[in-house]
Amino acid sequence: MNEVANVPTVISGVHYAGMVRSGANALTNQKDLINRLNVYPVPDGDTGSNMSMTMKPAGDLNGFTGSLSECADKAASLFLRAARGNSGVILSLFFRGLAKGFKGVTEAGAAEVSVAFQKGVKEAYKAVQYPREGTILTVMRSCTEFETEGLDLLGLFDRMYDVAADTLEKTPDMLPVLKQAGVVDSGGRGFLEILGGMRAYLKGTPVEAAASSELKESADFASFDTESIENPYCTECIVTKSEEYRAEGSVEKFRKFVLSMGDSVVFAEDSEIVKIHVHTKDPGRVLSEALKYGSLYTVKVENMRNQHSELIGEQPAEEASAPAAAAPEEEYGFVAVTMGDGMRSVFEDLGVGSFVSGGQTMNPSTDQLVEAVLQTPAKNVFIFPNNSNICLVAEQVYKFVEDRNVIVIPTKSVPQGITSLMQFDPDASAEDNKQAMLEALKTVKTLDMTYAAHDSTVDGESVTCGQILGLVEHKVRYVANSRTECLEKMLPELEGASFITVFYGSDVEETEANETLEYLQKNAPDTEIALLAGGQPLYYYVISVE
Repeated sequence: MNEVANVPTVISGVHYAGMVRSGANALTNQKDLINRLNVYPVPDGDTGSNMSMTMKPAGDLNGFTGSLSECADKAASLFLRAARGNSGVILSLFFRGLAKGFKGVTEAGAAEVSVAFQKGVKEAYKAVQYPREGTILTVMRSCTEFETEGLDLLGLFDRMYDVAADTLEKTPDMLPVLKQAGVVDSGGRGFLEILGGMRAYLKGTPVEAAASSELKESADFASFDTESIENPYCTECIVTKSEEYRAEGSVEKFRKFVLSMGDSVVFAEDSEIVKIHVHTKDPGRVLSEALKYGSLYTVKVENMRNQHSELIGEQPAEEASAPAAAAPEEEYGFVAVTMGDGMRSVFEDLGVGSFVSGGQTMNPSTDQLVEAVLQTPAKNVFIFPNNSNICLVAEQVYKFVEDRNVIVIPTKSVPQGITSLMQFDPDASAEDNKQAMLEALKTVKTLDMTYAAHDSTVDGESVTCGQILGLVEHKVRYVANSRTECLEKMLPELEGASFITVFYGSDVEETEANETLEYLQKNAPDTEIALLAGGQPLYYYVISVE
């Protein structure tokens, strides 16, 4: 028998709204800890941040008074639209499964909740073609693999939480990479936080969001013009200083750089960290410059134009309206996700008219991609995610678009996106173009050069924060102490290439890029090599090998 007073025996729509908000708060309060559990050393979209942003719209459920079915449907729709990264999509689909389990239901007891969780897990598994044990999916599934007979509602959540926590502790035994790093799965930890938040609500102690400095009053945002926001990207990060920059005054050059990059600048430091806030046109340059002084501890980049549009949308309908979708008058249109002016220019030359800013550490939401598709005046819209962590998000877009045919080409890199686009034939059918583009993906190999964002172990080899990493098809294959050494190690990957394109990033000077070109020409004399200023942050070089 429960010893907690006033625990509901069934949940209604009001209860579910509270449980979801409490779960979202619990997740968000621990997102930095969850981010630190990421084992892959390459700078990438962090699990905690992606899951937290996916559940951020839970606040919209405040004051909800409808049935359980209606509340679950609304939550699922909000989360799918906000989903970011693979972990965010998996989480949103879990809530979609819960909504299916609660379909047509006004209230639910322990038995009905247990069935809904089973449907949530089933839906989440659909997101991954080849699921691995030791991930968030394993932790989710464990909540449905025990006897529930005789359990009341709180007893069910107590049992689910304990089983999930026990399974999470075992994830390092299921995934060697977790054991090497000495951590549990980050997505599984995030899901455990959500479960804990839901349980806390049932006990009458819902988790509140951590205190922030946000103002409680609401301004009249409709009086401002979105396009007048000159520096649209609110960029914040904390940099853990390298040893050589811990002396007083040693980061003064960095402070001046940040001041030159935009407005609303806040620059604070102590002996170990630097915390910055700036509104800028180019967050990539800010982050790349920050990496010269140490490693990124936390990163947040938000598009204030999008935020402003959302805030206007919260005003009465007569004060503002959403941008009208472009009529699908043309036969074909394209949407590409990319970062860096140089890379964007290449896609523009190939006919892409709609862009979504994103890539490593900046995963766009489903809603951002939906908006880009709706602003593309075509009956058939091809999406090029150009990042493995965005493909799953792109595949959810068709659920929100009814008046045009959405076709996702699962490009995992910019070179794949460019190669597939070059196969486009305006006289061919949408299906024939799709097949030609998919075939083209097999003809290109992508090499990347970046840095280790934190200490780690890759294939048994220790990697130290700041070392240079050479990636082949997005997997770390080479570790070096300089970009020159890394390039030398990667030379065998160029053998047999007929054409090589090198995009150099925002952190590479043109002089060095030209030296790299000369080095490659010398070592691959029979190969045509092109050098382009990609402008991408975080990745020194992105190399397309055809």
